Amino acid sequence: MKEGDRLITYQKLLEQKLISESNINDSSIIKDLIDSHDTMKMVEGQRYYENENDILKRKQYYYKDGRKLEDDTKANHKIPHNWHKLLVDQKVSYLVGKPIVFQCDKKDKDYEERLNLILGEEWDDRLTELAKNSSNKGTEWLHIYINSEGKFKFIIIPAEEVIPIYDTSLQENLEAVLRYYLVEVNGKDRIRVEWWTRDTVTFYIEEENGVFVLDDTELKNPDSHFYYNNVGYGWGKVPFIEFPNNEERNSDLKYYKELIDNYDLNVSDLANNLSEVQEIITILKGYEDTDLSQFSENLRHYKTIKVSGEPGSGVDKLELNIPIDAKKEMLDRLEENIFLFGQGVNVKTDRFGNSPSGVALKFLYALLNMKASVMERKFRKAVKRLLWFTTEYINIIDKKDYNSTTVQVTFRRTMITNDLEDVQIAAQSKGVISDETIVANHPWVEDVSEELDRLEKQREKDLQVYPPNFKSGDVDNEE
Repeated sequence: MKEGDRLITYQKLLEQKLISESNINDSSIIKDLIDSHDTMKMVEGQRYYENENDILKRKQYYYKDGRKLEDDTKANHKIPHNWHKLLVDQKVSYLVGKPIVFQCDKKDKDYEERLNLILGEEWDDRLTELAKNSSNKGTEWLHIYINSEGKFKFIIIPAEEVIPIYDTSLQENLEAVLRYYLVEVNGKDRIRVEWWTRDTVTFYIEEENGVFVLDDTELKNPDSHFYYNNVGYGWGKVPFIEFPNNEERNSDLKYYKELIDNYDLNVSDLANNLSEVQEIITILKGYEDTDLSQFSENLRHYKTIKVSGEPGSGVDKLELNIPIDAKKEMLDRLEENIFLFGQGVNVKTDRFGNSPSGVALKFLYALLNMKASVMERKFRKAVKRLLWFTTEYINIIDKKDYNSTTVQVTFRRTMITNDLEDVQIAAQSKGVISDETIVANHPWVEDVSEELDRLEKQREKDLQVYPPNFKSGDVDNEE
């Protein structure tokens, strides 16, 4: 979808005041939005992650009587290389391989515990999926809802199904979301639409003639976002959160797809050459009327041929040397560029020796760190929005007045490190920065809150054994 098309569509919405209304009263608006939603690059990124590269669609051709025909007898190796998955998994593991940490002030420890209890391991798992999908597609969406039991829940909605409507072209404030997907109606696929605003959701269904009408299978349409004690509520915000990969919402694949395609092509062509050419071409002399297919088949089967005594008749051979070294050099260069422009870590590198220092390791991870930092900035804003919804739920259920802006969010990156150096830095940071920051960045700590609790219990135990005014010489003096 072009930028101009998006702005024109938005202008139509403004003209009909649909941003502030609960439903869309013009079916053509829905059709325009869906038709202009370009998901091709999203599908492409996901396809390459699953190792379904373009090389798998390659066909071999030959010309006969001036016509281009597909050749299903010619060697046609199709060898995809899953560089994209390797690079995406590196980034995801590096950035969110460890659970992110939510920390509150000591006076709000109950609030912190409630957040971690509600979000829990399910959130840690969803976050890795969001990072993976966003890397593949350029963006991904999380939908917030309250289930029938009154519990706070969230689910990933594929970006291919979500069309966001922002209040300006700067894409700052989310005013509405149109979600669309296929459902089966009387044995036929129809598009179902959900129109989410700040307070309500309206459902539409596509009729046989392509017109969208209100879905009469819904008892209330429009409906509230959720119900609690049989009372309908609206969040006051659209309950969808975008997790963009970068400012441009580009897939990681965009920056190295051609390199992967070139790598696949060269390896596949090399396999074809080795299978088909066999390094020898047979030259027939004086056999102008010989059927080449019959000659090749006889040569393959009998391993020999008859030659007449006529002058000029005979068989020569032309030996071919496939340039393996040149191919290898080209593939090595392509591999290096894939890691360079994919901003990944080439695990095959031996430039830093067997026991690299922390500085050398940081240099090795420099490009990956740069790429992950872009995603972290975008994800941090998204996580803050999730905390807003979670806090609103806690305030409603527990009748509290917590403020989500007080929560500190810490991403703990995963990388090969020199643990000895990290531990020494942590020890030397005592008294310079807070204990919480030291613990959060210590290489041996998995659960920051649990480790802080252990430290507190250890201090209390030490105080019981050794009072504050205790001196090491007191025991000797008593003796």
